[in-house]
Amino acid sequence: MPMSTLNPSKGSSETTRRRSQRVILSLPITVRSEDSSPESSFLEETQTLVVNEHGALIALESKVETGQTLRLFNPATNLEQACMVSYVGSPADGTTQVGLKFLAPSPDFWSITFSSDVWTAPQPEPVTNK
Repeated sequence: MPMSTLNPSKGSSETTRRRSQRVILSLPITVRSEDSSPESSFLEETQTLVVNEHGALIALESKVETGQTLRLFNPATNLEQACMVSYVGSPADGTTQVGLKFLAPSPDFWSITFSSDVWTAPQPEPVTNK
């Protein structure tokens, strides 16, 4: 499985910076709806596109809405986690990119270690007049 990290762009403002490092990683997961009506409930096997300490970006065939609660199951760690849909992209090729935010901290859910040091804001160099 290839793994790479996304770094924030230089000059990004404090408000656009991510809370944790994002890692491009395709992991098999199972997603199921929670507290849905019988006609809108689903269970879907899919994969992650990007993961971080606080959730993931996944590809999903099922229709979901921002704010909806889902449950993720990671067969690699045998852990299940409640999450909220925080982003729903435009459908393409039968799937939609869906951003998920964990409802409770789960540092071991992805079974990888995230480095927080890459998110330290660079300090400006002092300007000297000579």
